[in-house]
Amino acid sequence: MKLDIISIVGILISIAAILGGQYLEGGHIGSLMQVTAFLIVMGGTFGACMLQFTLPVFLDGVKMLRWIVLTPVVSLENVIDQVISWGQAARRGGLLSLEPLMAELDDPFMRKGLQLLVDGAEPEKLREAMEVEMYAYDEHHRMAAKVWEAAGGYAPTVGILGAVMGLIHVMENLSDPSKLGSGIAVAFVATIYGVGSANLLFLPIANKLKAIIGKEMVKREMVMEGLVSIANGENPRIIETKLRGYIN
Repeated sequence: MKLDIISIVGILISIAAILGGQYLEGGHIGSLMQVTAFLIVMGGTFGACMLQFTLPVFLDGVKMLRWIVLTPVVSLENVIDQVISWGQAARRGGLLSLEPLMAELDDPFMRKGLQLLVDGAEPEKLREAMEVEMYAYDEHHRMAAKVWEAAGGYAPTVGILGAVMGLIHVMENLSDPSKLGSGIAVAFVATIYGVGSANLLFLPIANKLKAIIGKEMVKREMVMEGLVSIANGENPRIIETKLRGYIN
């Protein structure tokens, strides 16, 4: 994990832009702070997400939120170096010489693939087994990321719902014209919360999580291709050239 500074800076700039614009227009920043509107928008949005997804998927999506600030480190260069070292070791001492190296691996996917290679799995069977693992990972994590994508879709609509509810309250107090202006302003804060949270938080979060998952998938494809190449007895230099194509 590494601290993702650009995510933190992006969130701060977004908030500062909204509050700064409100201040420069002569409005009061406090007028944007409405607890009722916040509860309506956030409660309605996440309630809809809970209805759409199963509990495990929803909880996984919440857990993945930490990736926005603490991003998993995926070094494709290190993957190439690792695979090439396996290829060289296999050429020198055979596939069984790779068995002691499994204890050094923290990545379950890499460890499983290396175990299949050491066990003498045929190249195509090795590819099939690793592809199943890859696609299961991709499906599981992308579904969890869609929790935030769904939140970005529901939030604006729930914000409009909150605004309409506020306007209903205003209409109930037409007998006091002095309260109409402030009441209408408060009603539209819900729309700001809905549209703002969707476009400044939820959708960017969903897209960033998908990008992180995509990079992890590239890493897994490289590991799979490398192991299959080793199983086929290919030269480590050819394997390196092939894997560098993923980066280029």
